[in-house]
Amino acid sequence: MLDLDRIRKDFPILTREVNGKPLVYFDNAATSQTPQQVIDVIVDYYSNYNANIHRGVHALSQEATDKYEEARQIIQKHFNAKHAHEIIYTSGTTHSINLVANGFSALLKKGDEIIVSALEHHSNIVPWQMLCERTGAVLKVIPMNQNGELEISVYDTLLNNNTKLVFVNHISNALGTINPIEHIIEKAHQFGAAVLIDGAQASPHIKPDVQALDVDFYVTSAHKICGPTGVGMLYGKEAWLKKLPPYQGGGEMIAEVTFEKTTYAGLPHKFEAGTPNICGGIAFGAALDYMNSIGFNAIANYENELLEYGTEKLLEIEGLKIYGTSKHKTSVISFNLDGIHPYDVGTILDKLGIAVRTGHHCAQPIMNYFNIPGTVRASFAFYNTKAEIDVLVAGVKKAKMMLS
Repeated sequence: MLDLDRIRKDFPILTREVNGKPLVYFDNAATSQTPQQVIDVIVDYYSNYNANIHRGVHALSQEATDKYEEARQIIQKHFNAKHAHEIIYTSGTTHSINLVANGFSALLKKGDEIIVSALEHHSNIVPWQMLCERTGAVLKVIPMNQNGELEISVYDTLLNNNTKLVFVNHISNALGTINPIEHIIEKAHQFGAAVLIDGAQASPHIKPDVQALDVDFYVTSAHKICGPTGVGMLYGKEAWLKKLPPYQGGGEMIAEVTFEKTTYAGLPHKFEAGTPNICGGIAFGAALDYMNSIGFNAIANYENELLEYGTEKLLEIEGLKIYGTSKHKTSVISFNLDGIHPYDVGTILDKLGIAVRTGHHCAQPIMNYFNIPGTVRASFAFYNTKAEIDVLVAGVKKAKMMLS
């Protein structure tokens, strides 16, 4: 059982009002809120040991370097990577995906095939389209069904000896569907294909074990996991990271530079050119420590309660349709009211202090499949309450009354 009163006190933003109403924050799939424990780490960095890392012999630089690398080890342990140097700091999930896509530009040729799914965020579609344009590779898509689930039997038929890469999200940001990534990874490996899993939406709810999954690349963003924006992670198997060329050139990623030739540093520095988001990396580690102190099993169980409660209460509203009805999903409810644009519903909810996301959620192919302009998305976190869901339900009813 979660101590909700204690947990909510950790998040100062939850005490504020919006438009004169207590804030109800249901946009967690876009970004989670940050607990005071992580805020304190950020303040401590800038107050006491702000310095560049890896390069200085002075005390502040050494302290910042130690904290930054300790955070890398926290991330390694959390995701159960075999080596700390398999954890590459990035600016977030999108950066991580683009890093891998850029690297494979040197490895693919015309006629090679890569597979994505119909449930992807744009950041796990567009880089691969660009990769295909550069290399002549062919992009194939795993279709979805009316429940918002991937048609895995079709995926099995798409795989062949020309398949080089498979890219699938762990959990859909738009629908909350949990994809069967274990099957996807195992099948891809039978054909020698590498697999990248977009874990941005899974990481707040699930504690992935990258070694148990046997996944080649796993990516996520700290701001989905109670951390700061502007920092994320690329996990890559050591063998793959050694094969990929550097993404950017500059300081820190070199071994030796002459005007005749430059040699590159080893992992992880090969992919970490320039001054990184030092404070963000340290805070990323602190955020994982915070969430682990609560416990991911407890988080998952409670968020499932919120999902079931919210689903039941919202479906009592006549004319409300939920998109994404997989048996395996996380605490995301995407819905529309019959005949009412989701933006209009979201605007009224905002006036009531309720923060939801409206639109296509950077997943236009999903919306095109359902032939809708977008949805209202309410996404719950472990610091939300059933009482807040009651406020949402009342707000949706009010919006329906005003807009019908």
